[in-house]
Amino acid sequence: MTRDISERIRSEKALIEAHTHLEKAYDATLHGWARALEMREHETADHSRRVVEITERIAREMGLREEELLNIKRGALLHDIGKIGVPDNILLKPGPLTSDEWAIMRQHPEFAYRMLKDIDYLQSAIEIPYGHHERWDGSGYPRGLAGTDIPLAARIFSVVDVWDALLSDRPYRPAWDQKTVLNYLQEQSGKQFDPAVVEIIIRLLSDMN
Repeated sequence: MTRDISERIRSEKALIEAHTHLEKAYDATLHGWARALEMREHETADHSRRVVEITERIAREMGLREEELLNIKRGALLHDIGKIGVPDNILLKPGPLTSDEWAIMRQHPEFAYRMLKDIDYLQSAIEIPYGHHERWDGSGYPRGLAGTDIPLAARIFSVVDVWDALLSDRPYRPAWDQKTVLNYLQEQSGKQFDPAVVEIIIRLLSDMN
């Protein structure tokens, strides 16, 4: 009986270790995908780090569980993975896009969904890549969702993504200062963004400064 118990403990320990190694391999792969996209778009690694970190902090403030936080971190890391399907002449264009080019660019959430939907361990992480361009007032894309019909993870990330984008230089505009960005988030509360998420990010960023 003692030998059987010892064998069972060893087997359970081996399974836990194998699962841990597999999780690490999964996450290393996701980081590799994110770095590849950043290199293509000439982004810095700080972009992914910032948006993942702030998204997770807001999610914790909103009471999400650890399992949900893991999926949110993965989704935030892969938020623009669908841009792999956007041609370079559109993705890297150093100026405003035409209406036809925007029509193609706006397909990237659909591209992300198609890429990730058959990967079992990413099923719960799809919400951010697929939904972070939806808007609280229903005027977003690709599905035109509104209010709480937009998954919470996507509602959180959409605020963080715009915050980080506006603080960064772009070929068609210089970076905004933090105060201007926070004012913009407040202006868009209840329009583009979930008011509850805006309230939390403004408080968190104020505490960090």
